Amino acid sequence: MKLFSGSSNRPLAEAICQSIGMELGQCTVTSFPDGETFVKVEENVRGEDIYIIQSTSPPTNHNLMELFIMMDAMRRASAKRITAVLPFYGYARQDRKDQPRVPITAKLVANLLVAAGANRVLTMDLHAQQIQGFFDIPVDHLYAAPVMYDYLRKKNIENLVVVSPDVGGLKMAHAYAQVLNTDLAIVAKRRKSATEVESTAIIGEIRGKNVLMVDDLTETAGTLTTAAKLLKKKGAKKILACVSHAILGEIGIERLRKSVIDELITTDTVCRPAIDGVNITTLSVAGLLGEAIKRIHSNSSVNSLFEFKGGRTS
Repeated sequence: MKLFSGSSNRPLAEAICQSIGMELGQCTVTSFPDGETFVKVEENVRGEDIYIIQSTSPPTNHNLMELFIMMDAMRRASAKRITAVLPFYGYARQDRKDQPRVPITAKLVANLLVAAGANRVLTMDLHAQQIQGFFDIPVDHLYAAPVMYDYLRKKNIENLVVVSPDVGGLKMAHAYAQVLNTDLAIVAKRRKSATEVESTAIIGEIRGKNVLMVDDLTETAGTLTTAAKLLKKKGAKKILACVSHAILGEIGIERLRKSVIDELITTDTVCRPAIDGVNITTLSVAGLLGEAIKRIHSNSSVNSLFEFKGGRTS
């Protein structure tokens, strides 16, 4: 077994290797002056079980192309099996044809991963679970929830209610509410554009309570910040947000700085520079991914990774 990393999230790849007691494989990834990516595998991979760790976070297209080229290099070097490890799967929001003449890009990316040489995919907290069905190869879909639950239990927040900031995240919020043994509420929203949303109503009782909003992904932080503003207006006390993938651009960072969110809890699935003026807690999923890689290599079950004290994530 050998692990390699693209350039999108090398710190996570190194942490995964450390968690399973391995060295990261040697691979040169550079760019030509015109922007083309060049990859050279610096060690023998013939007959090896290869894992390539690469989040498709911004710059999304560059990181995806880098992953495809790395897989092609491994395949042509006679690797026995190639597993694409995508802690964050980009393009997952384009999973259906909800307007005329638009693509289903999540399916296109699935096709390209297989065409480039992936024999298996390991990913975490997909935006839509049906994306697993876009592949004709095995997909191991992990959840960051067990890591989040451990942190939240240690905080021991009293009088807590779990809130889904939109209807789409209701299943995830329900799972958190069950394990943390709390009430559940939902914020109804209306999307104005790709960067703007409007929170219109709250279903559930939140007055005088501490609130935990849960979501799989935030980029512009529009959904979270507008929901938090409405929750505060309706009498919520402390407001925390729990998000698996925080891919924050300038708009999102600025909104969080001005928002009433007291703490943003996220993971290291995407590489992010330090952000001033926002209380962000980053939890590591390296141990979870490392354990999954060990079990996949030894052909053991990964089912128990979904189980934890008090329930299941799925």
